[in-house]
Amino acid sequence: MEQQKDLLRYVMSLGDDALTLGHRVSEWASNGPFLEEDIALGNVALDYIGRARMLYGYASELTNGEKSEDDFAFLRGERDYINHLINELPRGDFAFTMARQLIVDIYSQLFMTQLLESNDSLLSAIAHKSIKETRYHLMRSKDWVVKLGDGTEESHQRMQTAFNDLWGYIPELFEPDDTEQRLIAAGVAVDTSALKASFYDQLSRVLKDATLSVPADEWAVRGGRKGYHTEHLGHLLGVMQSVHRAYPGCEW
Repeated sequence: MEQQKDLLRYVMSLGDDALTLGHRVSEWASNGPFLEEDIALGNVALDYIGRARMLYGYASELTNGEKSEDDFAFLRGERDYINHLINELPRGDFAFTMARQLIVDIYSQLFMTQLLESNDSLLSAIAHKSIKETRYHLMRSKDWVVKLGDGTEESHQRMQTAFNDLWGYIPELFEPDDTEQRLIAAGVAVDTSALKASFYDQLSRVLKDATLSVPADEWAVRGGRKGYHTEHLGHLLGVMQSVHRAYPGCEW
């Protein structure tokens, strides 16, 4: 019973990561720098939202159907969300979005590769589908970071500023909470602390190719997995949940 509760919380946290980031990326719809990128960002957003649906669907099964996918997505407040903070930050400019994507994409590739080995067959199956998408996402974000970092003076500065602003949100990704620690011991969850060295190595190499400096480790924020969020999540949920809350139970 205790492991079932831990598993539900773990699955919810991964779903929250996917949904919040998917919503943020979706905000580029009709706002992309050019048509092809507008479409590409829309597809990336759909990949994350699709991942969230798989995870919330599994969470629904773990509650024996007492809660639905929509309950997890639309009927929880910000303190009930347990996503990593980096995912909820505002869209920012295109450089910020690509910098965040590179960070998340490198992390996701490492994470999903390990989740494939989970003792939980459904989590392993979700990872099997998600890693294919992640490889594509990472290819795109690497390409854009190098293009912008090693581009004009303005694009270089914008990209450097983006990484400086995001750097302190990275440590949280590699600090498993108590729930994760128990599931790691059971062979279910990924030990993210073991991914840290490889993550920073890969990220540093891309920054070097982009002629960008590795920011100093001068600050760090945490709390997402405990339900402590930035002021931005409440605004995100207000927009995302507004229609569902205005028309409860409506189907279309």
